[in-house]
Amino acid sequence: MIDTILFDLDGTLLPFTQEAFVTTYFAELGKVFVRMDMDAAAAIKAVWAGTKAMSLNDGSRLNSDVFWDAFAAQLSLTDGKRREVEGACDSFYTNEFNVAKSVMIPTDIPKRLVGALSAKGYGIVLATNPLFPACAVDTRLQWLGLEPGDFLYYSHYANSTYCKPSLGYYQEVFAKIGKAPEQCFMAGNSPVEDMSVGELGTETYLVTDCLENESGVDISAFARGTLADLEAYLMTFPDIG
Repeated sequence: MIDTILFDLDGTLLPFTQEAFVTTYFAELGKVFVRMDMDAAAAIKAVWAGTKAMSLNDGSRLNSDVFWDAFAAQLSLTDGKRREVEGACDSFYTNEFNVAKSVMIPTDIPKRLVGALSAKGYGIVLATNPLFPACAVDTRLQWLGLEPGDFLYYSHYANSTYCKPSLGYYQEVFAKIGKAPEQCFMAGNSPVEDMSVGELGTETYLVTDCLENESGVDISAFARGTLADLEAYLMTFPDIG
């Protein structure tokens, strides 16, 4: 029986187009590097290098360590400078990162849906691709009127050793929440990153408002619809609390 609901964040609970978000995000992040007397373009390139390294993580190290090792190597940073940049980035995600809220498509569904499912007795997990620190996830949740305490568990780069679409990511989440794949339901906006968990036996739902399908995967076999459609579907689930 399904008793746990997993939600992706960006493009799913938090509706925006990836292009608009990335453009705004990096424009603001670049200012942080400039203030630190760094070449912004080179630093942004290093961020992408770190992100790629995390996407290839094999479960042997935390994503956060993989990211900062790759970032520092790309720019030949000393350990002291690396720590300084990491601290500045954490401050950025708590403060200036809020500018990126401007690309969010306003919606009251996520807060209402998470609250309703919790009231029905379901455990709620934020299964966001763990490419960001916890503070960056916390800030984005605030844009929706949600907070970490609304979730049984949420992934970020310092508690994860895989990234989507690796099945290792989902197996790690299931192990941490003590659930079998069949007990869980996953909703996300990527047929590649989010629907891959279906291979483990988890029921899935593809949210199409901000669909990310650059590779043109055939989505006809997936249960799918808008976030409003998903809400209507999940409200048919029985109370279990």
